[in-house]
Amino acid sequence: MSDAHAQLWLLLRDTSRSFYLTLRLLPGRVRPQIGLAYLLARTTDTVADTDLVSVERRLEALALLRERVLGRSSSPLDFRLFLVGDDGEPNQGPDVAERRLLLRCEDAIAALRAFSKEDQRQIETVIDVITSGQELDLRRFGDATPGTIHSLQTAEELDDYTYRVAGCVGTFWTQMCEAHLFGASGWNAQAQRRDGLRFGKGLQLVNILRDLPRDLRQGRCYLPAKSLLLASLTPEALLDPSRMADLRPVYDTFLALADSHLQAGWQYTMRIPRRALRLRMACALPILLGVRTLERLRTGNPLDPEVRIKVSRVEVRRAIGRALAAAFGLQSWDAVKRWASR
Repeated sequence: MSDAHAQLWLLLRDTSRSFYLTLRLLPGRVRPQIGLAYLLARTTDTVADTDLVSVERRLEALALLRERVLGRSSSPLDFRLFLVGDDGEPNQGPDVAERRLLLRCEDAIAALRAFSKEDQRQIETVIDVITSGQELDLRRFGDATPGTIHSLQTAEELDDYTYRVAGCVGTFWTQMCEAHLFGASGWNAQAQRRDGLRFGKGLQLVNILRDLPRDLRQGRCYLPAKSLLLASLTPEALLDPSRMADLRPVYDTFLALADSHLQAGWQYTMRIPRRALRLRMACALPILLGVRTLERLRTGNPLDPEVRIKVSRVEVRRAIGRALAAAFGLQSWDAVKRWASR
């Protein structure tokens, strides 16, 4: 492994947190492609989320980054603005790892060009779709503040958003596995592509439902306004944790949708050939953690900003242990799934 590639791998470890666990489980024939795609997506996400830089500048930078990834531009990217801010003062937005991510962007682009033409095309496609979702998000919420909450309007808009930023990743993941592990005939390709897309949507929807209080206090509401209206609620009303009883019927509808997507992801995982132990584990782990999170969201108050509902590190280790046991036949996958759902 070259020094540049080693540095990129360290960046993955430092910026991906929970996904890094999944990444390490992936078979070596697809790990570099999926890892690099994730790294590029984190770079675009850092650009989009650095709110000490104006929305216009962020949109411009995302467009330049997309052109660079797609190979339409050969001009090296310069993200110094995101390190100092519009006013020339040091920018406290990105953390240390994300700053390194921005500074090493050209190394990531060089690593992309080292893959086969088809792998490059697949990575370019998924980054193109993800970036389109981030740009749409900036245009919708760019001028949002804690006192001016903007909301998605319809369930269709929410579905489109979850596809752009995560569902497309499920499609990309599936295509990488087909190309390098099984071939299209090595599993039910049509079902895997369909459920891979839903798998990604489900994980993103869990994040949206979990992060609702934080997003609201940043002026963003991903729960559709039309759905809230059915409960005589506005996005602003959700700033009051005592309104959870009023929100619960609407909220539970989206919990059920997230659960349905994750069940499709579980079917996806169980269709993976048994010999592909690492891939099964890599897919099972985020589903198990997602299902555990949904169980807590069902019983807690997801509007309370003082209590972040999440899976503990102990449960993460238990999920890894149970997935290992199932992969090696020491426990059934059904038993592991029941554990996650309790």
